[in-house]
Amino acid sequence: MSEFIKAVKSLEKLLIAERRDFHRHPEVGYNEIRTSGIVAKQLDDLGLQVRVGVGKTGVVGLLKGQQPGPNVLLRFDMDALPIQEENDVEYVSQNDGVMHACGHDGHVAIGLCVARMFTEESDKLKGSIKFVFQPAEEGGAGAAAMIKDGVLLEPRPDYVYGMHLWNERPVGWVGATDGNMMAGSCSWQCTIVGNGGHAAAPHHTDDPAVAAAQIVVGLQTVVSRNLPPSEAAVVSVTQIHCGDTHNVIPTEANLAGTLRYFSDSVYETVTNRITRIVKDIASAMGCSANVTFSTGYRPVNNNLDAALLVREIAQRVPDVSIVSNDERTAVSEDFSEFMVDLPGCYFFVGSANGGRGLDYPHHHPRFNIDEQSLTIGAAIMASVASEYVQE
Repeated sequence: MSEFIKAVKSLEKLLIAERRDFHRHPEVGYNEIRTSGIVAKQLDDLGLQVRVGVGKTGVVGLLKGQQPGPNVLLRFDMDALPIQEENDVEYVSQNDGVMHACGHDGHVAIGLCVARMFTEESDKLKGSIKFVFQPAEEGGAGAAAMIKDGVLLEPRPDYVYGMHLWNERPVGWVGATDGNMMAGSCSWQCTIVGNGGHAAAPHHTDDPAVAAAQIVVGLQTVVSRNLPPSEAAVVSVTQIHCGDTHNVIPTEANLAGTLRYFSDSVYETVTNRITRIVKDIASAMGCSANVTFSTGYRPVNNNLDAALLVREIAQRVPDVSIVSNDERTAVSEDFSEFMVDLPGCYFFVGSANGGRGLDYPHHHPRFNIDEQSLTIGAAIMASVASEYVQE
């Protein structure tokens, strides 16, 4: 492991420069043309077997060892967000209305850094490392698109690892949680149909607006009155649409929101309760209603041995001061698609530094990271892979 710590320090200036270049030129999901082009050329120059257009704009680089052995997949997401950047830095986004506000610029740079470190040791490798640079993590189902295009084939990975720079925690902190670490996501939509009329004569109507208001209140009990304290879920109402003018009670109201969960059983319980609350409250107020659910990403469920390996390695990185086994978040992440039938771990690398004003949350227009987190992430990712592919 010490050789990777030395190697990443020697590559630190390049690592930071590449991250800043990607930050200057952000691209949203499935439009990562420049980013994927740079990644593909860099991997090709390093001598990896490169596939482009995997999941539309994804790139895969395969580094084969000289001997048979385990196959390890390392994933790095590339996409940015439709946010206007407000940072006053020399590497501020040059693309109007688009910003790397979640740290994926750092992920790409880390992936390239890890690839460089291993190509210098390729004669010592057994098995293979598959470097996966994924598009469209931010709601675009990029992982599923890459899987459809065969990213898990030829060769099929034995282990999968991913990471995220994490501004919820300070630089020097690393989290790799046993089991459920990130929630599954699901959006829901509800239409309430009543009997509209003049706003001055509500007694002649069945008001869907009032029914919608009662449903919003009722939904606040879904988690607190249906799940035990040991289980977790989030039900949020994020949209309320009803009517077009001040003096007409409308015929229809629409609600929408999100659901976050950590297990299939909780998902079933919560969706059933949402459906019953919506329909029963609407019916009690003379209206009818329907609810639809659109499943998003699955929960991230870490393999216990893989998570333990990450924590053990993190504890040996000099710049790491805290290693956690209890970080869980209701944020969702489609790395879970790679973990459906494969053991692996998704871990967080603290990237905030409040003393330098680098602690704005993810998806904020002033999001930025302490770049020391880049070397920590690269050292851990390379060391984890080496446990499988080096003697």
